[in-house]
Amino acid sequence: MIFYYSGCGNSRFIAESIANALNDKIVFIPEAQRTGTFEYDIADDETLGFVYPIYSWRPPHLVEEFVKQLKINSKPSYVWTAVTCGDNVGETENIFRKELKDKGLSLNAAFCFKMPNTYVNMIGMTVDKPAVAAEKIAKAKEKLPKVIELIKAKTTYSDMIKGGLSRFKSNVIGSGFYKWASDKPFFANDDCISCGKCVKVCPMQNITLENGRPQWHGNCNTCDACYHYCPKHAIQYGNKTRNKGQYHFQQS
Repeated sequence: MIFYYSGCGNSRFIAESIANALNDKIVFIPEAQRTGTFEYDIADDETLGFVYPIYSWRPPHLVEEFVKQLKINSKPSYVWTAVTCGDNVGETENIFRKELKDKGLSLNAAFCFKMPNTYVNMIGMTVDKPAVAAEKIAKAKEKLPKVIELIKAKTTYSDMIKGGLSRFKSNVIGSGFYKWASDKPFFANDDCISCGKCVKVCPMQNITLENGRPQWHGNCNTCDACYHYCPKHAIQYGNKTRNKGQYHFQQS
């Protein structure tokens, strides 16, 4: 069984690729949270995986909250996580390992995939240039078969890219991320065509159209899917996204 979260498609691609290769069941974490589905039966020989993007050098808040409520009715034979990041992951592995341990689960392997940047809500942070994005995707696709084989063999393994100042980034910046991250700066400019794409792609179902314009309702993980998928580039995050590009994963 694989639990996953994705906003702009990078982690969804990784989760679906591994699930297809393992013929494994896949569960979208936001949907499980909406339906209150936290209890699962897993066979003794079954593996358990978690796939998600890195937000501010740690697992996204909704992933952490899901794990806190998760109840597995048997002990899986192998537990792994695969994360996507733009550059590095800080102390994500240690953080997630502790969160699983609190639920009686031991993390056996942690895999890291560098994928195109998606977070654009701060000055100085933007999407990768197309050539860089293409190179990251190509390397991720090249790496996937190796990761799949390691999971099949139930190999103890870690290739997480911690980066410098990892404890400060994860425990100070990361811990404070959701204290100041907000959907209040999001707005749609006059280029908006009321297509509703932002409503459809929001994994949190946090957006509605009111008088033809998107409105955000506070249940936001700042995945920026609404910004990146907008066909008219009409959605902005205050003045932080002005003249920045868009990206979402597209299978080719």
